[in-house]
Formats: sequence, structure tokens, C-alpha cells
Amino acid sequence: MQPKLKILAIHGYRQNAETFKQKTGSFRKMMHKWAQFTYITAPHKVILIDDMNQVNNIDIGQSKDEEQYGWFFNRDDHTFRGIRKGGPAIGFEDSVRLVEDVFEKEGPFDGILGFSQGACFVGLLCDLHQRGLLNCKFDFAIMVSGFKSGSLPHMKYFNEIITLPTLHIFGETDQIIPTEMSEQLSSAFLEPVILKHPGGHYFPATAQQKSVYQSFLKARYLHNSEKDEYE
Repeated sequence: MQPKLKILAIHGYRQNAETFKQKTGSFRKMMHKWAQFTYITAPHKVILIDDMNQVNNIDIGQSKDEEQYGWFFNRDDHTFRGIRKGGPAIGFEDSVRLVEDVFEKEGPFDGILGFSQGACFVGLLCDLHQRGLLNCKFDFAIMVSGFKSGSLPHMKYFNEIITLPTLHIFGETDQIIPTEMSEQLSSAFLEPVILKHPGGHYFPATAQQKSVYQSFLKARYLHNSEKDEYE
């Protein structure tokens, strides 16, 4: 029997592996026939600052009592806001190395999945992958509520169309990452599969999305099966 797809799951800003796993429980149940997921936590702990930017930038329903992490920071005070243009990308290289290490120790993985800042990070990984600058390989990516990083060090990214198969999911009423930002990220890829939903900043997993999710992952699963036959 063809083994399930192995997918590396990348959480959002101010989340961690366990909270993202809990939030995606319905999605995992939908996909259990074709895929299994490995969740990892970003290397940078978020230091909570009691201001509205931090409160508004929470990715999905995170409790202040839970440990919260990020993949990089785009402000000098080690905070992050998705809509920010300019600024640094503090800790980005450490996060790339973490992903490469996980691929080496727990991989290989067929694909990667990211939500919000995690999806932004996945987009950057896809660009590095396209240019042969990443010490790991994968066959597809899924980005939920994704966007292009506006950090100055990332302005050199996305200069060529990325050919990796991708699925992009975003809400039409997202108040944290506007729809246009997710559309801009999807436009960086060749023939992206796009799924819009009427909701906001979350990972939808209802009957309305099920057929799209299954169609995308089933196609990747069958592609792997055919590839194995010829190897």
C-alpha cells in the first residue's frame, strides 16, 4: 500500500506546535486517508508586550498563558506584524536552519503546510527551494492566510515564478491579513490552486472546503504512487 504523504506543519505567530495541532484537528481528520502531519514549534519565543499591536496580531485564539513563538520578527523590539512594510527579519535564518534540521532528522517530507506568519514563512521557503538554496526538498506546499513578507531582507525574494504545486486558502473577511495580500502571495506561483472562504483569519475545515483539500492532496498522493512505480 502506498504510504501516506508526510507533511510538515508550520504554525502561526504567537502559536506553538501543540496549539496549531489542536486547531487543525478537523482538517487532519479530513485528510487522514492520504496524509500524516508533523508539527514543529518556531525557535523564537514571543515576549508579550501589552499593547494593541500584539493583541491584534494574535493568529488564532491563543491564550496568554500558553507559550507563544514566532518564525521571525519584523520590528526591532522583537515583535511582528504581518501588514508591516520594511523592517528587519530577525531570526529568519535560525528558523530556516531549524526546518532543514527537522527534514534531516525526521524527514523526508512530501510537503509543507503553513498558517498566517507560518504561511508567509512557507512562501519564503518555497522561493529558496526554487533557487536551490534550501538543504531539503519537498513536492508541494499549502498556505493558509498567507502573505508576502514586507521585511527589507526579503525584498530579493519572489523574483521568478515558483513552479512548485501549491494550495492557497484565505478568508474574504480577514481583518488581520487582507485578501489582497494573500492573492499577491499566490500570484508568485505557477498555476496555484486558490480556495477562498467567506470567513476571517482562521483555517477553515468544513464540508465546503473538504472536496478541494482532498482533491489537492489526493493528486499529490497519486503522483507519488506513479513516481514510485517508475523508480
